[in-house]
Amino acid sequence: VQLVESGGGLVQAGGSLRLSCAISERISGVYYMNWYRQAPGKQREWVAHVSSSGTSILYANSVQGRFFIFGDDANTFSLEMSLLQPEDTAVYYCAVRMVQSTSPDYWGQGTQVTVSS
Repeated sequence: VQLVESGGGLVQAGGSLRLSCAISERISGVYYMNWYRQAPGKQREWVAHVSSSGTSILYANSVQGRFFIFGDDANTFSLEMSLLQPEDTAVYYCAVRMVQSTSPDYWGQGTQVTVSS
């Protein structure tokens, strides 16, 4: 299984961006689709997840109310980001974790999001 992110770029503070993650093949079983991010000099942090059934959606406190995660179809999920701030600048990674795993099983290569003040 391969994951490929798209949609990163440069945006001004207060602006919006949508990131998408394409999954190379259909995944059997129950799994969670996640977004993580890593800012320069900081550890990677979890941002949000949506379950394969769509019934479980969670956000980190830092993005709650500004970011929206959703599954477009069986092989794509997205992160709609609004009211972006300079502190949201990071490399964003999509990842898939099977329900029986304690950490993601598959990772994308990352896409840069830069928010200018």
